[in-house]
Amino acid sequence: MTPLPNRGVSSIYRIGIDTQHTPGRGGSYARRMGVAEPILHVDMDAFYPSVETRKDPSLLGKPVLVGGTGGRGVVASASYEARAFGVRSAMPMAQAMRLCPQAIVLPPDFEMYQSVSADIREIFLSVTPLVEPLSLDEAFLDVGGSVRLLGSPPQIGALIRRRIRDELGLACSVGIAPNKFLAKLCSGKAKPDGLLHLQAHEVRDYLAPLSVRDLWGVGEQTAAKLERYAVRTVADVRQTPDATLVRLMGAGVAQQLRWLSEGRDARTVVPHEAAKGMSAEETFAHDIDDVEVLRRELLRLAEKVGPRLRAAGLAGRTVTLKLRYANFQTITRSRTLLVPTAEGTELHRESVELLDALRLERVRVRLIGLGVSNLVHGDSSRQLSLTADDRWSRLDRAADIARERFGGAAVTRGALLDSDPPTSGDQAARREDWRTP
Repeated sequence: MTPLPNRGVSSIYRIGIDTQHTPGRGGSYARRMGVAEPILHVDMDAFYPSVETRKDPSLLGKPVLVGGTGGRGVVASASYEARAFGVRSAMPMAQAMRLCPQAIVLPPDFEMYQSVSADIREIFLSVTPLVEPLSLDEAFLDVGGSVRLLGSPPQIGALIRRRIRDELGLACSVGIAPNKFLAKLCSGKAKPDGLLHLQAHEVRDYLAPLSVRDLWGVGEQTAAKLERYAVRTVADVRQTPDATLVRLMGAGVAQQLRWLSEGRDARTVVPHEAAKGMSAEETFAHDIDDVEVLRRELLRLAEKVGPRLRAAGLAGRTVTLKLRYANFQTITRSRTLLVPTAEGTELHRESVELLDALRLERVRVRLIGLGVSNLVHGDSSRQLSLTADDRWSRLDRAADIARERFGGAAVTRGALLDSDPPTSGDQAARREDWRTP
């Protein structure tokens, strides 16, 4: 394993780079181009804290936690300085602060993270149209069709890392391999701030000593069950008879383990798809049993979802209300509209009607959410509503212009002026996706 030039950052490694590529298994582009390792997995390093540190350089080198600060707050992301104390994503913030009392806790700024994520995506798309985003901070790329123009996959990976560092001031790790499973595995092994290229003929030997926990989909329970039967490494999986694996794990899981232990993954890179829906939700610091408070929070959520829809040039036909009760039971109620909308007022009205139809009587609510789906282009919705009163639409557009010019807090609803959201920031742990479910 030899280090590549790293331009002053932490070591980048490649494993057995061979410029004479043999036909691979990475998809139609790769087969056509004869590239054996065409799949890249790019994962930003401690994305939220890194973006916050870029905004405030005084945070550099300090343990930074991004997440909710209330009694139910959780860690959305932790800097590597905080991770050294055992802090991990999705950990209760109270526990994280016990592990690292000196940590600096910041509320999440998803609008900023989404903006930076869009810049990252533009870099990806300048390399290949075959980009499959997994979240704001990671994506798969199939670069098999780009090698003649940009060089080998490791050269393309190094180019992406360099551009993200030079243009955005952020660090990422890149895994390069014959398929998606191996590429994601390599990016994890390359962290932080590294590049790992696994060549096709080295796959079996590389995987053999790894823990079964490194196999995609093997969680704590599955790993513990395998380890009870002395199946601790990938090599152990290979040596276990099929009948034994099936008896232990069931036919489906056994087959998946067998394939992954051999480094096989037939999934192809699926390019970015248009959003299927947009949503926002809030987790309360204390359970709420006041319907008026719930109605007001729906207005706050409508004022989040509406501008996002309009910014994307979209409108939705289906409005969905989501509630999670104090006993953790979660329910949803939906209504499909005749005319698609992106108006905050209408989203609020429809969601409140769904809420009122539940006839909640002192039921304690832990979380509330509002979603919009069945999306269409905004122009279509305007054509369908030409005869309707468009005063609210004009007010929304004027508010959008003011927010764009003066910031998100420049315009708000009068009903929200004297009320802070009674939330814990628990929603900060949710991963915002480029393809909102």
